[in-house]
Formats: sequence, C-alpha cells, structure tokens
Amino acid sequence: MTGITSYTSSLARSRASQTSADRPDVFTLAGREWDLLDGVFAPVHSPTTGVALELLGLSGTGEPAFRRDGTFLEIGSGTGVVAVSAALAGCTRVVATDITAQAVRNTARNALRHGVADRLTSLRGDLFEPVGEGARFDTVYWHSNYVLAPSEYEYQADHERAYVDPGYRAHRRYLAQAPGLLTEGGTALLQFSERGDLGLLRRIAEECGRTLRPVRRGHLAERDETVELVLYEICRKN
Repeated sequence: MTGITSYTSSLARSRASQTSADRPDVFTLAGREWDLLDGVFAPVHSPTTGVALELLGLSGTGEPAFRRDGTFLEIGSGTGVVAVSAALAGCTRVVATDITAQAVRNTARNALRHGVADRLTSLRGDLFEPVGEGARFDTVYWHSNYVLAPSEYEYQADHERAYVDPGYRAHRRYLAQAPGLLTEGGTALLQFSERGDLGLLRRIAEECGRTLRPVRRGHLAERDETVELVLYEICRKN
C-alpha cells in the first residue's frame, strides 16, 4: 500500500463502528475479556489494538518494548486494553488519559475487571493536560490517530478523534512534549501506520527537535490490503 488513507473514509468507518449491529458490550482480545461502552473506539472493528499489544510485547509473546517494572503513561486509552495490559505485565504505576469521559470510564471499568485498579489511574483530558506538572514516567506511549485530516476540519463527534487528526496538531504536541515527561533513561513511543503521512510526521519531528527511530514493525491484513504499523521511539536531536 503506497497511498495515504482518505480521512473521509476513516470518518465513515467511525460512524459505521458506532451503529454496527455486531458491536458487542464485551469483546475478547489477547485471551482476555474486555468491556466496551457506547461511544468508545471498538478494537473488534479494527485489528490495530491487537497489533499494538504485539509491538509492545504485551500479547504474551516476545520481550516487552518498555520497562516492565516501571511506570507507564498511555495517551488516548480508549477501552484501556493497552494500559491494563501494561499493569498486568508488571508496571508499578499506570496512568491512562483520554479526551472523552466515556473512554475514561471504560478504561477504569476494565482496570476493575482485571484487578489492577489499585495501580492504574484513568484521567480525562487532552493529551498530557490531566497528568500534572512534574509527573515523570519510564514509558510514554500513544497509538495515534494517524489519518491526516485537513487543518480546518472540526470534529463532529468525539468518536472521530480516535480516527483522524486535523493538520496533525495532536501529533505535533505529542512529539514536542512526550520526551519532557520521561524519567532518566525513559522511552517515548509512538505507534504509527503507513496509512498516515510519514513524510509530514518526520518534518514535524524535525521542527520539534526530534528524530523517529523505528523500534518494531507489524503487519495486519484488512480487507484486501496488508498494512504496516511501526512503533517509533521519539528521540531528542543531539
């Protein structure tokens, strides 16, 4: 696949996911059951969350791409699959943020379901805003909404935020700010897809004084396409 996915197609997928007759209340992923609330991104309708677990080493196979016994911050947690899995893998403190209240509730509910509510905090806010000044983590991670929408596009529903990023404004903020929330020796990670505009992402990273280092690559078959997803480490330029 060489083209960049149209944002209108992604918005259509967002709408279809919300009204799909086979949208469940509970779904199974990575051998565990998860609650799914209305209005939250549904991993059952997109296999990217499963690939995220594989790339991070949270699917039960392979070494983790982060410090297993450290602290973990996930941006855009949705149902909380990644954040909860990080806690189950041994992270001592996990913070998950999402801009929608329903996703925050969904993450907290799945933390309770899997017995990690004592070390997982689910917060509402835009990217790093709810974390608090001075907070530091061994790992910062975002499975981004990598489809580029025009800069002037205005979201019609919160659910669309999981699919598209107008002008890559959120990506710019993440690239600029994520390394500043790390402990010494910590890692800032970004999961991206070839369906996004990698050229623009790299230009933004350069403008922010960052470089992108591929850590792991994964592939998924979706309809008649094979799509590559890449886990990047965000590094400060020397």
